[in-house]
Amino acid sequence: MEKISFRNNVLPLKNILYRLALRITQSEEDAKDIVQDTLLKVWDKKDEWNEIESIEAFSLTICRNLALDRIKKQDANNESLENTVIQDISRELSPLEETLQRDRVELVKRIINALPEKQRSCMQLRDIEGKQYKEIAEVLQITEEQVKVNIFRARKTVKERFIKLDDYGL
Repeated sequence: MEKISFRNNVLPLKNILYRLALRITQSEEDAKDIVQDTLLKVWDKKDEWNEIESIEAFSLTICRNLALDRIKKQDANNESLENTVIQDISRELSPLEETLQRDRVELVKRIINALPEKQRSCMQLRDIEGKQYKEIAEVLQITEEQVKVNIFRARKTVKERFIKLDDYGL
């Protein structure tokens, strides 16, 4: 097992941790606080790093738990991710096409946001962060099969709701 360094192994995870916290809390300020708290908790466990199989999974688990605790504490609602920035949209699109594309992205965000927490977390870690099923299972403390089922159900729900709402009109 390699020697774990805070600077080389933990700090580079801050963007991934931020995106996970943001997806769960839906608040940029809360996400930043959670990332700081996560990094502090990981640092406090530095004596146990050699026993940890994956520092990334360990950090993501702490971040997820802190984010869930935060939303439970604040009794947050799960309406939407309207405050997050829309991904880059090609500049070659006409203004109408660009507007339609932005509306579709917002619609998908609202649909994902309405998913149950486990499905939303699995989808975030797999489709947005690119994590393997095994890593997701470790982070969420569920089996790989449960991860696959949650991702399948999340994708199916997003697709069905998107088609229904997009065909109907916003």
